[in-house]
Amino acid sequence: MGRRQELEKRQSLLARFGRMVAAETHLDRLLTIIAEEVRNILLADRCSVFLVDAAKGELWTRAAVGVEEKVLRVPIGQGVAGFVAKTGSAVNIRDAYKDTRFAQDLDRIIGYQTRTVLAVPLRGRDGKALGVFEVLNKAKGNFTEEDEGLLRILATMAASFIENATLYEDLRRSHLETIYRMALVAEFRDQEDTGRHLRRMSRFSGLLALGVGLSEREAEEIRYAAPLHDVGKVAIPDSILRKPGKLTPEEYEEMKKHTVYGERMLARAESRLLRLAAAIAVGHHECWDGTGYPYGLKGEKIPLEARIVTVADVFDALSSKRVYKGEWKPEDALRYIEERSGTLYDPQVVAALSRRFAEILQARDEENRRMLADEAAAALLPKSA
Repeated sequence: MGRRQELEKRQSLLARFGRMVAAETHLDRLLTIIAEEVRNILLADRCSVFLVDAAKGELWTRAAVGVEEKVLRVPIGQGVAGFVAKTGSAVNIRDAYKDTRFAQDLDRIIGYQTRTVLAVPLRGRDGKALGVFEVLNKAKGNFTEEDEGLLRILATMAASFIENATLYEDLRRSHLETIYRMALVAEFRDQEDTGRHLRRMSRFSGLLALGVGLSEREAEEIRYAAPLHDVGKVAIPDSILRKPGKLTPEEYEEMKKHTVYGERMLARAESRLLRLAAAIAVGHHECWDGTGYPYGLKGEKIPLEARIVTVADVFDALSSKRVYKGEWKPEDALRYIEERSGTLYDPQVVAALSRRFAEILQARDEENRRMLADEAAAALLPKSA
């Protein structure tokens, strides 16, 4: 390939890089796209994007470890990436194992052998260290000064998009925290096992959404809207909501209105997530055969999001201990739902539950362990007077 053709190819790759990173606001997905594109442009075997965690004085990156992906952390100042982050200088190493700045421990952790390394700093708009681009093992020969210049250009392009995605993530987390707190208000009035139930059924909803073929973005939205399914219960009187005995027919009719109340609270919101939550709130007690409430919708007239959350909610309710019932074995809860596929529940959602049952159980265990750890940590905090 001639010099001119090579330059034209790199210009084309840079233009493609700009288009791809500009279209993604989700930080994890953005970092994956950046790493893959930079690896291809530099003809390297691997690319890692390290980001600064200023609070901990560390860099972090995601890396494949065995068959899993884990977050690896490196103290600023240690290893090649740590050196670049601390000094702001680029590094081009031709024999990694002969360079004292290279930390061989990371290779041992991920089962890799590094030969050549090129790393440049990522800087934010304020000039402060944002992270480090690091590419490993060029396909042929060593990384050149031209490669370093190209990587600096890519780093400059990527930095602004990473900053934007980080801000978006912070706003998104704040938004989701608000939604979760809203959901807890309703759940606290109705039962004691509030946080665990919301987190579990939320995770289940996301997995089921993927199981019926929705995109990762759609599944994520359903996961985060799902906890608001019962928010309408805040409008139900305590005399009904917390009644220890069986409800009268009149009381039961009032209880069923929590679906409509939830829709009214959330509908016409500017937030797409809250509008999605409104559809879930009003539809999560509808049944596939049309025998549900509040409107007796049947089959696909029930919003798919609501059909997904219904199965997730029922599975967690059955497989959890409540004041009024014991804990079912997960397998028994699955069998109960499968037996009612095509009558109470959407067959495709039930099929997704069956196929992803192992993942559902894993998510259930993870959320239970997480909540136990949070409760243990809270118990160690000093009690207020």
